[in-house]
Amino acid sequence: MAKEELILLDFWASMYGMRVRIALAEKGIPYDYKEQDLRNKSQLLLDSNPVHKKIPVLIHKGNPICESSIIVEYIDEVWNHKAPLFPSDPCGKARARFWADFIDKKLYQIGRKLYTTKGEEHEAARVEFIECLKLLEGELGDKPYFGGESFGYLDVSLIPFYSWFQAYETYGNFNLELECPKLIAWAKRCIQNKESVSSTLPELPKVFAFVQYLRKRFGIDD
Repeated sequence: MAKEELILLDFWASMYGMRVRIALAEKGIPYDYKEQDLRNKSQLLLDSNPVHKKIPVLIHKGNPICESSIIVEYIDEVWNHKAPLFPSDPCGKARARFWADFIDKKLYQIGRKLYTTKGEEHEAARVEFIECLKLLEGELGDKPYFGGESFGYLDVSLIPFYSWFQAYETYGNFNLELECPKLIAWAKRCIQNKESVSSTLPELPKVFAFVQYLRKRFGIDD
């Protein structure tokens, strides 16, 4: 494929964008990356995602695909001859989709509260965030990856959150390795064994500095 046939509109710190970048790397697909200024959104982004006006957006042969989970599914279907991300059985696919939806609807929103709220709301988020991670750790069990022996869709969906773990731990006041040792071991395994992950995830201190900037912008820190 010619590189210009595929364009990714993204922002470096977006865990949702990281999903797409990891999936593309797993498939070995070249693409043009266009970093977006989320405070001054490009016309291309607004035209490509007129409903939500959000990244990431994958533009394939002029057709925009929006929402990270949908984009990853699209990538897996279009380039299905390379490193399949979904389990082959319908039950496994449904289970992976369920937990990815849980990550999007629960984990992200609660995690955000750890660095944007204070007081009772913050404490409730802290407790719920750890509970969510423990549920995911239960789904992982003793398997190397969520799908078993192979790195797949649910791994792609969750591993970008690891780059935000320093911020979650700092502002949530907990130690994730103590709370969820199997999950942290899984994350380290992904980074060590999967170049698609290690080459995509930004360094934790860089993301932490970004979160510090956000807290100042939101007026949480002076």
